[in-house]
Amino acid sequence: MSKRFKGIPVSPGVVIGKVYLFETYKPRIRRQTDRTRRIEEEVKLFESAVRETHQEIEKDIEENKKNAYKECADIFETHLLILNDPDYLTTKVIDKIRRRRMTAEYALREVLEGLTSKFIPVKTAHLREKETDIRDVGQRIFENLLNSKRASLMGFEEDVVVVAHSLAPSDTAQMCKERVIGFVTDVGSRTSHSAIMARALEIPAVVGLGDISAHIKRGDTIIIDGLHGEVIVNPTKEEIASYEKKRQEYFSFMASFDSLRDLPARTQDGYQVKIMANIEIQEEIRHARSHGAEGIGLYRTEFLFLNRLNLPSEKEQFEVYREVAQIYAPYPVVIRTLDIGGDKFVLSLLENPDEPNPFLGLRAIRLSLEHVDIFKKQLSAILRAGVYGNLKVMLPMITDIGEVIRAKEILQEVADDLRKRGISFDEDMEIGAMIETPSAALTADLLAKEVNFFSIGTNDLIQYALAIDRSNERVAHLYKPFHPAILRLIHSTIIAAHRWGRRVAMCGEMAANPLFTAVLIGLGLDEFSMSGVVIPGIKEVIRSISLVEAKDLADKALKLERADQVESLVKERLGKRLENIFGAIEEA
Repeated sequence: MSKRFKGIPVSPGVVIGKVYLFETYKPRIRRQTDRTRRIEEEVKLFESAVRETHQEIEKDIEENKKNAYKECADIFETHLLILNDPDYLTTKVIDKIRRRRMTAEYALREVLEGLTSKFIPVKTAHLREKETDIRDVGQRIFENLLNSKRASLMGFEEDVVVVAHSLAPSDTAQMCKERVIGFVTDVGSRTSHSAIMARALEIPAVVGLGDISAHIKRGDTIIIDGLHGEVIVNPTKEEIASYEKKRQEYFSFMASFDSLRDLPARTQDGYQVKIMANIEIQEEIRHARSHGAEGIGLYRTEFLFLNRLNLPSEKEQFEVYREVAQIYAPYPVVIRTLDIGGDKFVLSLLENPDEPNPFLGLRAIRLSLEHVDIFKKQLSAILRAGVYGNLKVMLPMITDIGEVIRAKEILQEVADDLRKRGISFDEDMEIGAMIETPSAALTADLLAKEVNFFSIGTNDLIQYALAIDRSNERVAHLYKPFHPAILRLIHSTIIAAHRWGRRVAMCGEMAANPLFTAVLIGLGLDEFSMSGVVIPGIKEVIRSISLVEAKDLADKALKLERADQVESLVKERLGKRLENIFGAIEEA
């Protein structure tokens, strides 16, 4: 009998294959040194293992750079930072060996447990990745110290789907690219290292499946649906046939996107909007371009700060922003300033990250205005990179016009300093505000006077307006984008912006869902921004409707009293066309 699991889709595609169950490496550890081995011999063994680990990581960096997997190489650069910082790991281990007469492996385990314990109180996705980095480096040292290697993901004679509790970067680095056709893990998130690797390798993957590895054995048949986060273990003949059809449809669908890539997002009666991409990591830049993005509507900069032990320098940020500006020139790239807080933390910035309600705490623009020195470095890097393309700066989590005014004052201070030092920068860079709180939406007429554009972040806007924790499964059913309050907030924001001649974009999940596309066009949205892979599908929806039809649909939607009524209206009016494009509107 087949078993179904639901997780987080992190890399699209559908595969059917045989399971390779990858088991976690567990080193055998002695506590005290043997009488035949002296303390300094333990120190030398540890130092030798560190050198071997250093060579392995350098090899991984070189290999990934050679294969153009820049983001994978960046992960291993972080590992090298951990290893090379004597005060962080190696000195502590050696000190324990000498002071407490421990074996090298026991001392290493104690130090690793001490380092990772700080991440326990705040179990966010990004902090789990920091913990993963530290543990992965430690695991490599263990292997070299004990001369005991973990199971390999190489040398397969047939195609396999890897199933594991978790996959460390060093696991995926030595993964057989030709034979591993997909993987699933018990833990992980969209920004986890295994997810990054999957997207870089362009193989389907689903993570965050709970305990799937406990319900599966090597040789089982498995289906991965990397589009919807569904996994089926030991599927029936009917399920295999159904998903084989879906796999072929996905290939055909993706192939058909080539014809859409360079076509405008224009309705049948000539109304044109822009389709932009949301990106978080460098690997997504060229992927978005290949899917037909007309620029970057949201460049999340948190990844620069979160996947490391220290804060990025202005120079490092400048080089990253310059690269994306050059790749997309002359198309626009909207860089959102640091949006740390909520479910994302940088321990070096937050003395007490375990806030009782982090989503209402010190986050986003509030954090930047408190740590002005860090904010100035980021703004300086963005302004300098602006001369290489068409960059725009966007302020997150605005709740009050005073935040915008203060941020503009700081931006002016940075510009004055660059001018004084004779450093070239974009003198006319546009500044925008994210509309993701009810207070921002309700005062959009005031904010519009101070900025050049808006971008509506529907994920947070819906959460705050409806008092819904979108990560709480018990109330997830109350998270309703078609709620009359949400439609009215979006509509009033667009009207206020247009009165001041400001364009309005949307970068939340609503923009990426075809169910909402026609209504949003009817409400007057100017730009859509979404994950690159869904751009062609949304473009196809836009090209299948007329502006007249969209406006009529939006007008009727605004008069309805319940979200389910709006959804029924849209499905009644557009369902058939959406089914033709996506197979089924629910799967879109």
